[in-house]
This record gives sequence, structure tokens and C-alpha cells, in this order.
Amino acid sequence: MKFGIIGSGGREHAICATLKKSANVKKIYCFPGNAGTAEIAENVQIEMEKFQDLKNFILEKKIDFVIVGPEIPLVDGIVDFLEKFDIKVFGPNKIASQLEGSKIFTKKLCQKYHIPTAKFGIFESTKEAEEYLKNCKFPVVIKADGLAAGKGVYICENETESLVAINEIFNGKFGETKNLLIEEFLKGEEMSFFIISDGKNYRKFGTAQDHKRVQEGDKGKNTGGMGAYSPSRLESEELNKKIINKIIKPTLKGLEELDTNFKGFLYAGLMIVNNEPFLIEYNVRMGDPECQTILPKLKSDFAKIIEASCNEKLEKIDIDWHEDKTLCIVLCSKGYPEDYKINVEIKLDTIQFKENEFLFHAGTKYDNKKIFSNGGRVLNFVIRSNNFKVARESAIKLINQINWENGFFRKDIGYKVID
Repeated sequence: MKFGIIGSGGREHAICATLKKSANVKKIYCFPGNAGTAEIAENVQIEMEKFQDLKNFILEKKIDFVIVGPEIPLVDGIVDFLEKFDIKVFGPNKIASQLEGSKIFTKKLCQKYHIPTAKFGIFESTKEAEEYLKNCKFPVVIKADGLAAGKGVYICENETESLVAINEIFNGKFGETKNLLIEEFLKGEEMSFFIISDGKNYRKFGTAQDHKRVQEGDKGKNTGGMGAYSPSRLESEELNKKIINKIIKPTLKGLEELDTNFKGFLYAGLMIVNNEPFLIEYNVRMGDPECQTILPKLKSDFAKIIEASCNEKLEKIDIDWHEDKTLCIVLCSKGYPEDYKINVEIKLDTIQFKENEFLFHAGTKYDNKKIFSNGGRVLNFVIRSNNFKVARESAIKLINQINWENGFFRKDIGYKVID
């Protein structure tokens, strides 16, 4: 089988590396990929938004299955476009992708199908939002409606902070925004819950917890993710059933009644309050760095799982997992998530990896046989172990071997399950 992977981050390198283990995979192309994917696949310099060019290359090379990693091409309708040419794509169509593309779409779905979520209001203007704040109990959560790379969410402790958030969103900090949401603040613990679906059937695909804030102790600005661990400490058979019955099933039913379905990875960002799940948000693809954290635990042939998902035969596949835990630490460029330098060389040839230690590239590129940084989140160090503390210590030891002066990382990833 030949696979094409759209994207250039740590998630895509993890997908690429996991597919590479399969004896059924002959060739992998990455669009555009990074320095890590270049070592195990063929990077093709076609940008994600160039649907026509991607289609031409996929058909020319007779690629059997295409996996779409990031959310932007999904929300923009790449699946619908490629499927017109009988290309098999793993990822949701444009309608289903609105689960992530529009927070308001998801909130209205929650309302209609009684999916537990925070109470909310939708506002089209600064004036309306400011008026609503007068009767709010703080803290509140304020969200930009569209895609914002994981950064368009504000937790506001008072009216002053709320006004700043409202003005930044409506003034275009996250692109043109016609609406924003103000939600009640739910006090609990977060959990990431994943399923894989072929459009008819679905299977649970692990749990995780990521750390979005840039500073230790989960403080500071939101990022795309500073690290993660799997499984979530909250996971239990009882809670899994509640999540499936109260959140996943009603969502899939809602899509069905919109005359569509969901194919791909669906990632429910949850708040667990007194062992009850509330939906915070959906992502219509694997999380990053959750993907890098979960895939090393997969025992089954990933290529066969994707093939079955694209052919609506997921019920015929067994998905088996290693029983141990995983922890991922993201090495970032200094200054991230704000201003940071790129094109800074990184030397990785000194690192000695042991079994169950993984390195996934994110913001990197090759130039003249050297590796350079090419983004804010640069490298992902993942350890599989039966102990979270050992995993974290091992990851930090690997990062210290690089001694990259332009980098920083959080040393407390997983502190709730370790300290």
C-alpha cells in the first residue's frame, strides 16, 4: 500500500513512523513533511491549501490512502474535494469538520441533542458581549468561534480581563470573527477522549491529558501543547460508558440527521466534574501532542486500521494496545508562543535512544544535510514506560543530551499523576 500524509508537524511524523512499522506499507509521501518524515518517507513540497496540486500528485503516484493530519484542510473541505476523484481519504468531510471549525455549530448540536456542556451565550458584537458580562459570575471562558490553533480561548477572572478578550477576538487576533462565545467556567479536571470511526462504526482510541499553558504549573499563555501523557488518570470503565452514551453517540446521531457521517479521528476535549463528563470542544483529528503520546502504545497494524476505516470495515479489525503508559515533552523555540527564531541548527546525532524511547519532529526542516528549527514547537520526546515519573525523567535526560541553547521545555509534564 502507498500512503500520503498531509501535514508537517509532530502528529504527522508520529503517523508516518507508526505506518512505517507495517509490512503492508510500500511507500509513504508527506505533504510537505519535516526533517523527521524525510528520514522515513518522501517529502513532497506541495502546500496543504493547494488541493488541485495534491490531487494531481496523488493520482499520478497511485497513492492508495490519504491521511489528513491538521484541521485547516479538513475544515476547508479537502476530503470532499479528493473524494470526487475516487481518492480514499481518512478524515471527516466539510460538514462534519464543523465540529471543530465552528464552536457555535457544536454548541447548537449540544443544545439540540442534550449533550452535557457548559452554559453559554453567542454574541455578534462587542456591545452585546459586554452587556452579557454584567450578569456573569466569574471566572468565565471566552472563545473565538473559528479555528485558532488551540489559542483562541480565554479564562477570564474578572470583567477587565473579559473586555480585553472580547476586543482581541473581534479585532481579528485569530482571523475574521463574526461571533464569539461566553461560557460558564466548569471546575473539574480535563481529559482528552479519542475515537476512530469509518462513518458507520467506531472504536475507542485511547485517552490522554495535554498541557496547553506555556509555563510550569499550567500557567501563562495558551499554546498548541507543551506535552501530554496517556492514559488519563480519570479513565475508568464507568466514565468511558458515560462519555460514549452522553457525548459520542448523540454527536454521531446529530451528524446523521444532517445527512452526513464522521470518518477519521474524533477527539473530545472534556471536563470531568464529579465523575460526570462535560464537552468543552471537539477536534476532528488527532491532537498534537496527544497523537505522539498515544500511537507508540498501539500494538495493531496501523495501516490495516486506516484501510479498514476508509473502506467502512472497522468492525472487522481488532485494535490492541500495550498496557504501559506514555509521556511526551515538547521542546520549543525560546519565545514561543509569541516571537521566536527559526533556522537555528539542532544537532541530534549525539542522542542515544533506548527501546520505547521515541523522537518525533515537529517544526524542523532539512537544509544541506543539517537539521534546523522551523517553528515554535520543534521536537517531541516520548517515552513508553510502566511509570510516569520514570518516563518524564527519561525524556528530560534525552533533551539535555541535545543541549540546544535556543530551546526550552516544561519540566513538570504529568505533574498531577507524578507529584
